[in-house]
Formats: sequence, structure tokens, C-alpha cells
Amino acid sequence: MARAGSVGAAADALVQALARAAVSAGEAVGGYAAGVYLRSGSGDLLQLALFTGLPLPLFRPWWRMQVNRPFPVAEAYRSGQAVHLPDAASAMSRFPQLVAGLPFPFASLYEPVVAGAERFGVLLVLRPATPGVPVGARDRRRLREAAERLAGELAKLSAAGEPVAWEGDPVAVPPPPPGAGAVAADARRAVDRLAQAVLSLDRQGRIGFVNSAAEHLLGTGAGQLQGRLLWEALPWLGHPSYDDHFRAVFMSSEPVHFSARRGRHPPGEWLSVGLYPAPDGVTVTIGTADPPAYPASAADTGADGGSPTDGASTLYRPVALAIALTEAVTARQVSAVVTEELLPAFGGRQLAIYLLDERHLHLAWETGFPRGFLNRFDGVALDVRLPGVETLTTGRPLFFESMQRLAAAYPGIPLDADVGARAFLPLIASGRPVGSCILGFDAPRGFSPEERTVLTALAGLIAQALARARRYDSEAALAHGLQAALLPHRLPVRRHVETVGRYLPGSAGMDVGGDWYDVVETGSGRLALVIGDVQGHGVAAAATMGQLRSAVRAFALAGSTPEQVVRGTNRLLIDLDPGQFASCCYVVLDPASGSAQAVRAGHPQPLLRRPDGRTEVLDLAGGVVLGVDPEAAYPVTELRLAPGAVLALYTDGLVELPGVDIDEGVERLRAALASGPPVPLAEAADRLIGDAADRPDDIALLLASLTGGGERPAPR
Repeated sequence: MARAGSVGAAADALVQALARAAVSAGEAVGGYAAGVYLRSGSGDLLQLALFTGLPLPLFRPWWRMQVNRPFPVAEAYRSGQAVHLPDAASAMSRFPQLVAGLPFPFASLYEPVVAGAERFGVLLVLRPATPGVPVGARDRRRLREAAERLAGELAKLSAAGEPVAWEGDPVAVPPPPPGAGAVAADARRAVDRLAQAVLSLDRQGRIGFVNSAAEHLLGTGAGQLQGRLLWEALPWLGHPSYDDHFRAVFMSSEPVHFSARRGRHPPGEWLSVGLYPAPDGVTVTIGTADPPAYPASAADTGADGGSPTDGASTLYRPVALAIALTEAVTARQVSAVVTEELLPAFGGRQLAIYLLDERHLHLAWETGFPRGFLNRFDGVALDVRLPGVETLTTGRPLFFESMQRLAAAYPGIPLDADVGARAFLPLIASGRPVGSCILGFDAPRGFSPEERTVLTALAGLIAQALARARRYDSEAALAHGLQAALLPHRLPVRRHVETVGRYLPGSAGMDVGGDWYDVVETGSGRLALVIGDVQGHGVAAAATMGQLRSAVRAFALAGSTPEQVVRGTNRLLIDLDPGQFASCCYVVLDPASGSAQAVRAGHPQPLLRRPDGRTEVLDLAGGVVLGVDPEAAYPVTELRLAPGAVLALYTDGLVELPGVDIDEGVERLRAALASGPPVPLAEAADRLIGDAADRPDDIALLLASLTGGGERPAPR
């Protein structure tokens, strides 16, 4: 079983095979980093065996991964299928836990390493994000070929008796040493003229070039810096509050700037740090900086970062907010989550969220500001000089440690208070502007590097959730409109028979579903009562519902028998192939005689309340749901309704609750229909629906009753 070590010490066949695969895969698809996860000896753990292109210490939390975790590498291993995430939006929609820990714009590709029935691990490549552009077929093929070559090599090692598993730390593969260029000496002289310290890092975080100012400013000679990891050579940069800055610059192509304190016991001077990434490494600049006017407590912690809970709290904030955001469906729910999770974590009092629409920012949510104060900023264009606008147009967060600093930066800007602090965060999802977020504080305060990092990361999560919520709101509005147009606006009015229909959308923030009901005058004096439920929710379910309702109407008006109506609708749904199935109950009633014929396709059994109040669950013969078997048969059951009897057709949302047997729900509905003296049909329908107002799924209900005047039914 292989164990970690340096590449030179572990130059065995397994490590060489992994290194070849990672390097070739990264080069083949334009990646800046690549690696291989292998199964552990126990089989329930994936271990990062080898990696190249990133400093491994920064990514220690991801060295080991349980195979059942909701992360893309575990998903690729479990399913045996590749996972391609071209941008942050796709990662947020499928794996929010990944984005919570790494809220940066990057693409990641995961290819399972499989030989026959044996799963060895996963080959992964990180590369720049391509927002809105999926991974191309050529790159998919190249990555798959690299994984297949690696799988072949690992299979040979396994056949030779070598267990292909991994324990311990991963191996870091360094980049090839750079060649000496003709302009190297001139470049050295140019950089040595700078007053700032300039260091060059490779993709492992190891220091290469060091200019003369670095030796003077940092008090360490070039010989003591070169070849060492940055955080070992300059331990004060290894404070946990700076980790996200370095992760961001190694994961994306955007430069990063922050302030850092050199030494904490006794407190050292403040320095400005700039990080400039490129595919072959990162340039670091370090210069002197003024201390923050209002130092935050997080910036003044001890050398170990303060209390033992500080690190856990820093990790908890983005993770807790990310988990809550995954459950928020609408833009209003997202804003409420931000209010409940973000403000208390940072001691904020005010929050405002503006959303971008046609190059104007519109106020979507506010709390804590004086009533009406923010109305003057509602609808501002993107060319107006305001901090809430400029944070979005530049993509940079803006922090003002006092209201005086805000007023000095934006002369003449209306202020809601004389004392306080403000943070303006850009809401950008996958490179697309969504809006801006304003955090307000009642007292002047500084924003430590840790807080700036966390707030910036959280802004990215909020933007992703808002973008998703706006798509949901648009689809929900379309689905609601579509369903409202397709459901019957009124039911036929006939002598001797009364019908009442009700529809109730789900109450758990879900899309509308495919439940429907209808009453059709067949032209032969009879009424067709129909109720159905299309699997799923949203626009697709509503559209399928409309097609089925139209089909049932067409077959009924053509004079088809009940069996022919349901069989024809079943074949139509299969021919349409929407990838959905539906249940249905179809009853043809003769109001004159009370006789009825009923056909059921996988639908809940109707209820019948007799004139004396006795209520029973009918036992109709039935066939399979629609859309599954083109040869399915649907037997007909003969019924007879007495004047005053009530027939109840309903969908499963009325009787089904999570964790409760559906038979219990049917019995509760039967008891509710049986209770009390006879009441008008509309009142009975409202009572039955009202009892289910908090159900998560949508509900359809259709009641029919003979009002007398027809032939008396024969005694049963």
C-alpha cells in the first residue's frame, strides 16, 4: 500500500503513473492544477494521492474525502460517471458544499479511474472558469483517455500483486525548473529599483525570485527565502485569516490585495500585500501600510489567531449560510436567510439588497434603515456615482470604517446616520452582475482581513442564490400562469347534478404541479368527471397536464367509451414522450339515472358519501399509471349514485404526508367527508381543502352530487 513522501523518495511505479496522468491531463485540457484521488485501504475513504499546480498545505481540508459525501469527487467515484463543472454557477447548483469552502471562480473536471469492475479513484483537473460555456467534447474525450490510460497502468500493478490504494499525505509534484532567459539580468535590475518587496512563487507556493527591497523590508536575505514555502519563510503570512486570500489567487486569475500585520507579540507594523496570479505562478508585492483607523478585534488576536473557537467560527459562517441558502427558493427567502445568518454573525444592524434589472438597481430587501430613506436610491442607473453602484461595476467590495470616511469618499451622499460603519458588497454570480448588498453597523469599526475575506466570499454565495431564486421566480410565474390558463375557469351547470372543483398549490415553496380536474359534457346527456396528477412540478408538469386534459376532452367529446378515453390518453402520453407519467380517474355519470362507469389509472380510490351519511372508499378496478405501458388495459367499474350522494375525486396531495402511511390520510379524508349533516357542495369542498392548507404538495379536488329529479335507483 503506497504512502506519501517526496517525489524523489517515492519514485515507484505507482507514483510515476499518477504523476504522468495528472500532468498529461492538466496539459491536455488547459488546467493549471491536476491530481489523483485513490481509494484507501478501507474502501470508504478517498485520499488525495498526488497533486500538482497548487500549494498543498492550503488545501489540507480536501486531502481526504468520504465516498458518501456530497462532493463532486465522491460523486464521480460512486457513480462511475464524469462530473464537469465549468463555472461557479454549475458548482453551486449541484454541489453547494464545495462552493461554501471554495467560493472562487474556477472550473473543475472529475473523471473516474475505472478498469472493468474495479474502481481505483478519480482523476481531477482545475482550470479557469468558463461561465455559461459547458466543457467541450474534445476536452471530455482527452480527460477520459487520460483516465483510461491511468486505469490500465493501475490494473497492471494490481494484477502484479501491488495493492493500488493510498494512505497518508499526498505527493506534491513540483513544476519543471525554469530556463534562464536572455533578459533575466535586465529584469532583475528593473525590479530591484522598486521600493516594494517583490517575490515570485511557483504553483506550490515556493519562493523563487526575491528582489533587493524584499531583503531590506523583510529583514531576511534572499538565500534564506529562496526555495522555501512562503508561509514557512514568512510565518506571519500563515495566519488563518489570510488563507482565503491565497486560496483565491491560486484558484482564479484575479489579483488580490489585503493588509497584514507582521508579528503579533509584540504587535508589529502593518504591511500591504498584493498577489498577482498567472498560470505559472504568483507574484507577491509587500509594502508599508497605515494601520486601520478602527482595528477590528479579529485583527488584534494573538499569534495563534485568538481563542480556539475563532477558526471554527470563521468556517461556520460561510458553511451555515451556504446550507441555509440551498433551502431558500425565492429571492425573498434568500434575503431573509441573509438577515438571519449574516447580520448577527458580524454585529450588523442594517441590511439592504439591490437587484440589477435593465442596467438599474432596484431595492429588493431592507431592514434596519430609517423608513423611506433608501427609496431615493431605488432605480438608480449604473452610471451614478454611489458606493452601491460602484461596488457592482468594479466587482470590488468597499469598506468604510466610519460614516465620515464614507462621506469623504462620496461628497454629498445622503447619510442615514452620523455614527457607524458600512460595507458594500458586489453580488456577482459566475461573472454576471446580480446586484449589491449593503451592511450597516451602528458604531465605527474596522474590518479585519479575515472579515473582509469572509464577507466577500459570502457575497458570492448570496449572488449565486439570488440568481437561482430569480430563475425560480420566473419559472414559477410562468408555471402558475400556464396552469391557471389550463385549468377550467368554470364547470358546466346541469339539472339534477352539481359539481364543484378546487385546486390548491403546495405550501412549501415548491413549483406548481401537474394536478388537474375537469367536467366534460359528452353530448349524450352524460357528464365526464376526470381528475389527474402528472409526476413532477414546474413548467414541464403544467404543460403535460394541459396536453392530457385536452386529450381527455377530445376523446370524451368524440363519444369514446371510458376505457377508450383512458387507453387513448395513455398511448398519447407515451407518443409525446415527455419523460413523465400521470395518474388519472375518469367517471362518466348519467344524471338522469345515477348510473356511472369508472376507470382508474394508478390513481387514489374515490370516496362516496351516501345520502344517509355513510361514507366509503370505493374499490375500483384499475390499471397502471399513464405513460408506462402502451398495451395497458383499464377495466371499467359500474356504479350507481343516489340523489344526495356525493362522489369525491382527489389527488394524492390531499391525503399524503411525509412519513405517514397514505391509507391513514385516506381514512382521515373519509371521516371528514362523513362528518356532520349534509352541507352545500361548495362548503364541503372548502372544508376538505381547508383541512389541508399546509400540505407541501399541490391538491386537486372534484365533488359531484345528484340533486334529485332523475330516476330512482334500484335498491342495492
